Amino acid sequence: MTRTKHFSLQEFVASDTAARLRIDNRLPDSLSGNALKTLQLLEFIRDFLSKLVGKEIPISITSGYRCLALNTALKSKASSDHVQALAADFRAPAFGTPIQICRALGPQVGVLGVGQLINEFPGPDGWVHVSSKPVSDPVNRIITITASGTRSGIFEA
Repeated sequence: MTRTKHFSLQEFVASDTAARLRIDNRLPDSLSGNALKTLQLLEFIRDFLSKLVGKEIPISITSGYRCLALNTALKSKASSDHVQALAADFRAPAFGTPIQICRALGPQVGVLGVGQLINEFPGPDGWVHVSSKPVSDPVNRIITITASGTRSGIFEA
């Protein structure tokens, strides 16, 4: 079973939406290497955030792997890295808000191995998106997504 010290495959594939819609969101064996790479990235991020504040910072995965049917139900693009088990959305309230997390991670994306960092929908319901897959256009490496659109960099809204 794919797992790291703090993250399991079970939480990486868990989805209330999949359960509600009866979508089978099991990870195909062919994507287990990608899933492990993404869980290891989350470990690096967890360790980094914990070292910054001098205490353990738990990370809660809000979305990891999504089969295409689940990804479509969530109105996400078919090209989403979630479909290839290369991305995760998370929160770490013991560290701070998603924007605080993004501001801490932004200067360290290369060191941590983050391919893409997104501050998604800034505010109390927002989250951090990280991908272990490098982006083809560097302008998309660190972005903010709001209801109004996408901007390069980390912004409040």
